[in-house]
Amino acid sequence: MFNPAPTDLTGKTCLVTGASGGIGAAAIAHFSASGATVFATDLSPNFDGCADYRAFNLSETDDLEKACGWISEISPDILFNNAAVFDMGSILDANLDQYDHLFGVNVRAFYAIMQATAQSMVAMGKPGSIINMASQAGHRGEALVAHYCATKAAVISYTQSAALALAPYKIRVNGISPGVIDTPMWKHVDSLFAKFEHKEIGQKKREVGEEVPLGYMGAPDDVARVAIFLASEQSSYMTAQTIGVDGGNVLR
Repeated sequence: MFNPAPTDLTGKTCLVTGASGGIGAAAIAHFSASGATVFATDLSPNFDGCADYRAFNLSETDDLEKACGWISEISPDILFNNAAVFDMGSILDANLDQYDHLFGVNVRAFYAIMQATAQSMVAMGKPGSIINMASQAGHRGEALVAHYCATKAAVISYTQSAALALAPYKIRVNGISPGVIDTPMWKHVDSLFAKFEHKEIGQKKREVGEEVPLGYMGAPDDVARVAIFLASEQSSYMTAQTIGVDGGNVLR
């Protein structure tokens, strides 16, 4: 007998990091619409749209420890591990300050949040879904994005290792690798490419959209819909996978 798996998340508690960005905000809207109680964090002191919002600077050890303590209080069933920062520089000019900043948020804080969530799930004895945000940049090197590519490759590797370690506890760990997604962050990204590649403002954004096999940049909702799939029973037999949401940019 056909038994369709639900995407309903009613009764589930979801934590979203990097909540105020385009993808984070879209994820909150989709998780809420699917019935989940949503908790969220970001740098911004003011944010609406979820059950409880806390401002933490995850690059600071004290705030990161407080965020991990908060996770043990809210005991999420779902983690959308989305907080990240971006910067550019080739091997010739990407210095160690940039390295420390990107790895401090994109790997160190990402790992601490994932670990705290997993520990909470195991302590509560309940299954869960951890969704880590990687990037198409994690699947390949890019001349001007050395440190960022490396951080997202680390996310993919940690996703696989965590999935294997947590499988006995019925905790699934998967990732999403967005391609070029039209978010507010692209204003910053575009300005950096304009600087490093001597382009007009807006030129790089237009070019990358045209270069996608589907012919356009993705939207935050495209990523959020995949997050709902990974959080729900629709993906109950999936773990250790990283799904590309990139319009065909990276062939896996």
